Amino acid sequence: MRPGNLRLRRYALAVSALVLISISAPPAFSHDAPKGWTYPFSCCSGYDCREVPKKAISERPQGYVIEGTGEVVTYQDARIHESPDGQYHWCSVAGADDSKTICLFVPPKSY
Repeated sequence: MRPGNLRLRRYALAVSALVLISISAPPAFSHDAPKGWTYPFSCCSGYDCREVPKKAISERPQGYVIEGTGEVVTYQDARIHESPDGQYHWCSVAGADDSKTICLFVPPKSY
């Protein structure tokens, strides 16, 4: 086989592999918070996150408490993120009010 044909064949194989991967991989979508910023896909599959009232989350010595479930998310937990709009946003499994926390966006601490 001539060197030019071998290169062309390898190129075609690489392009075919990339096309196959892009077709078979599901797209990564997320959705926007009410104030226009986008929830990270790692927290939200398009419906898991929503803004919640301040009374839905309380701060206690052990961490943030999700009032509806009693779940405690410690202050060091990697699921906690600073909220870009200063509001609480809760991401729970399937967006249900009685499920576990995926991510919690909290207002920045003011000093």
